[in-house]
Amino acid sequence: MIVEGGTVLSVRSHPRCLEHQPGLGHPETPQRVQVVLDALSARAEGRWVVDRESPLPPDGDTIGALAWIHDPAYIERVREVSATGNGWLDSQDCGVSSGTFDASVAAAGLAMQAALDLVNRRIQRAFIVARPPSHHAGRNRASGYCFFNSVALAAELVVRSWNRPVVIADFGALHGDGTQQQFFSSGEVGFVSVHHYPTFPGSGGGDEVGEAGGLGTTRNVPLAGGAENDIFCTAFSGALDEICGRMQPAAIILSAGFDAHRKDPIGGMKVTEAGFGRLTATAVDAANRWSEGRILSFLEGGFELEALAKSARIHVEELAKTSID
Repeated sequence: MIVEGGTVLSVRSHPRCLEHQPGLGHPETPQRVQVVLDALSARAEGRWVVDRESPLPPDGDTIGALAWIHDPAYIERVREVSATGNGWLDSQDCGVSSGTFDASVAAAGLAMQAALDLVNRRIQRAFIVARPPSHHAGRNRASGYCFFNSVALAAELVVRSWNRPVVIADFGALHGDGTQQQFFSSGEVGFVSVHHYPTFPGSGGGDEVGEAGGLGTTRNVPLAGGAENDIFCTAFSGALDEICGRMQPAAIILSAGFDAHRKDPIGGMKVTEAGFGRLTATAVDAANRWSEGRILSFLEGGFELEALAKSARIHVEELAKTSID
């Protein structure tokens, strides 16, 4: 299957994602999106298409769908705090500005549209270059620079549309606690995470394996700080193979954090650009085996701009390599 236009991969973003300004000196800056898009726009050579103003669903539709993932009262709280134009929400790492709500809704809208396009077979793969990031956002709380959990929204939409399971694979340096919380008791969404432990957010131990109907669908691989490519990539490969074999997903959704890079000021790991290529190739192999090649990937962390740009470039090159006929 090839997406419309003859390319394997759709790279999507929107200018509204730049409107979130968390404060002077905050590492989660609009420049993160800009450097990634610039790196991906060069020498694409028909392997992918970069759309810097990808169409969004109506905001009302996106906000309605977000109620699957977040308490409606919390969604309104994000709107209200953003309207004040300053301060922070729930934790001091979640600084807000007048553009925070619009940027967060746009990021969720990109996720929603990509999931709709996937289930309607208009795309096979996409990389969503949006901010704020998503995987720490809980049902009723902002955390770790994250306000709305776009990755969880995409997974929920695919499951509801196809009534088939999906697997979320998170290779960001910090545990995706918000995503795990959302699906911890779900038998329909698997969650794989390889991450620095113990550190923020304090979750992600190997004994966290799901509960009730979701028992056995969560697979955490906590790693000590300083893990290099071989350790990190081998851990990810084994965990992803285990959960995909158990769940046989219709699609794989990636929380693509690049803060495990050796130059990143936050992640505490020593993965290189080549390591991110290996991680992506592992996900592609799993998708080709289990999901007819279907992958939605979402930018999460990554805060050293040059390292982020280079890592995202390799990520997209790997995503674009293989199609399923």
